Amino acid sequence: MAILNLSINKKKYSVDVDPSTPLLWVIRDTIGLKGTKFGCGEGFCGCCTVHINGEAAFSCSTAVKDAVNKEITTLEGMQEKPLRKIIDAWLEQEVSQCGYCQPGQIMSAASLLLKNPKPTDDQIETAMTGNLCRCGTYTRIKKAIHKVIAEGGIK
Repeated sequence: MAILNLSINKKKYSVDVDPSTPLLWVIRDTIGLKGTKFGCGEGFCGCCTVHINGEAAFSCSTAVKDAVNKEITTLEGMQEKPLRKIIDAWLEQEVSQCGYCQPGQIMSAASLLLKNPKPTDDQIETAMTGNLCRCGTYTRIKKAIHKVIAEGGIK
């Protein structure tokens, strides 16, 4: 165990955990932020996607020690404008069916739109390939992303 200092959603945390613990479990179980979901545990499905220094990352396969001194953003950090526009578009387009993968989908979409405010359909599909939706709402996901683009993006 070791005391590690983390910055999550612009708030500072000191956690006493094994440095090799997956970031996902520190976020969910130690910090108590439940928006980030466990899916496969191997970094294949994207349910656990968070941002680390603005880049989408699978928190299930990222050791917490690798997130020290970096800015971590979870779904809970997406509640303020302009990032909230993505969640609002998701709701307006009725993207979610079961909703389980949606936190990771939203985080990947945000990462894309922060880097590229006007992506093409091919760029959207490429950026979202790391996120699996068991309900198959990919068309609605793309519509929600286009809605955010049409409304001026998230910057």
